[in-house]
Amino acid sequence: MKKRFLIYLAVLSLLCGCGEASVQKGGADNNTDTTPVAAQTKVPEEQQTPKTPIEGGSITVGITQDLDSLDPHVAVAAGTDEVLFNIFEGLVKADEKGVMNPAVAESYTISDDAKTYTFTLRDNVKFHNGNVVTTEDVVYSLKRCAGFTEAKDPKVLVESALSIVSDIYAPDEKTVVVALSEPNTELIYYLTCAIIPKDYKDQATAPIGTGPFKFVSYEPLQSFVIEKNNDYYGEKAHLDKVTFKIFANVDSAFMELLAGSIDLMTQLQADQCKQLEDKYNIVGANYNLVQALFLNNDFEPFKSAKVRQALCYAINRDEINQMISEGQGTIIGSGMFPGISEYFAEDLVDYYPFDQEKAQNILDLTNYDKGLTFTIKIPSSYDSHVATGQIIVEQLKKMGITAKIETVEWSTWLTDVYRNRNFEATIIGLDANLAPSDILKRYNSTAKNNFINYNNAAFDACYKQAVESVNIEDKKNYYHKCQEILTKNAASVFIQDPAQLTAVKKDLEGYTPYPIYVFDASKLYFVK
Repeated sequence: MKKRFLIYLAVLSLLCGCGEASVQKGGADNNTDTTPVAAQTKVPEEQQTPKTPIEGGSITVGITQDLDSLDPHVAVAAGTDEVLFNIFEGLVKADEKGVMNPAVAESYTISDDAKTYTFTLRDNVKFHNGNVVTTEDVVYSLKRCAGFTEAKDPKVLVESALSIVSDIYAPDEKTVVVALSEPNTELIYYLTCAIIPKDYKDQATAPIGTGPFKFVSYEPLQSFVIEKNNDYYGEKAHLDKVTFKIFANVDSAFMELLAGSIDLMTQLQADQCKQLEDKYNIVGANYNLVQALFLNNDFEPFKSAKVRQALCYAINRDEINQMISEGQGTIIGSGMFPGISEYFAEDLVDYYPFDQEKAQNILDLTNYDKGLTFTIKIPSSYDSHVATGQIIVEQLKKMGITAKIETVEWSTWLTDVYRNRNFEATIIGLDANLAPSDILKRYNSTAKNNFINYNNAAFDACYKQAVESVNIEDKKNYYHKCQEILTKNAASVFIQDPAQLTAVKKDLEGYTPYPIYVFDASKLYFVK
């Protein structure tokens, strides 16, 4: 067990006798306000008022997850998308306030019946190889993401939300039309899928996009390097070069942070940040993730809603939040993170207050009244999820429930847990774009990414109504009902939107949290 986890568990034994911690609710409006939510993490005054950028220079960013693909239409991991955000763009892309702005497209319109999206392409947008983006490239890219291409690549991650697309075509050299078989006002959030060259075959080894940075090199488990795109149509990056140095775990990366050889790193914990304050500014924000103890609903103990509900009462989420990030995360009660503020069901946050006596009473009504044993598979590259698991193990032990931690490599987790669903429980953070359907679709019984095997006819029906609703108030009500079903049926133990603590070198500014899981290197710059 790592030294830091031992410290957590020692603190846990003290906290358990102190009553329930207060719920922290920072960041509930995160898609309109990116003010740091870390009440105890202060951003120095000089960072709050950006200075004049010094153009040029290079930085090293520490990451603890290798990339699962350089092809943006194949990549599955959120950590990969986070990095590739700098190379690729869609017709539109979100800004730091969660607003969808034109990107490769100059403008777009949505028909009154929400069945036709019409895009006008921006003039003279160039790929990184110097070729101008054409409507053929755009149509090809969208069709590839929607699974329309004649020779379907089995590796391509077909976006299920695009299944309602009936046609994608270009009526002229400036216009692309996306026609739908049914109304959908949220599709714009899925049209961030990367626009790539139609006839280019080497995306997996030498990716080409339209973004503010272009690819230089990639060494698996070592580094991913990008450089400034001087032909970028928009506001150009300040830095000349960014190297993402890949570490096997947070501990090894943290040693280099202490030495000052890394300029920026996210995914840190509060105790680590305290050791860095002399060399780094610490920026706090929400991660925009749904962290949960995800339960395989097809695994015998967790087929029972009562067992799942018992675990919801048995786990002290406030304590986890306090111990992992000193209360700077945001407690959640269902399958949506608060960054999607317009649809987030805040009234469900306290549906399962910590009450182990009530948890035991519920277990007494099941076949597991004499004890429950299960294994939690957690990717070893995510320190905070492993730490969360250690705390949960200690909490459940007090009820006679035996939970065992099995740490696995990220690639193993993707295969065993996410794709093959070969697990009993796991702890992970799920990301999404800003469409409420994107974070909730994984609970639809037929969804390919429904890795917890959740099956609820009422949820399926309500989700369908939510997606198809054109009236905004109806849509809100249906999505709220979807979250309510997940909560009351205890699809899993929803914990928090974790605090994202980022260490930024004191001579580096412009780090900008987003309401989606991306890292924007184009805004970073050095100051004297």
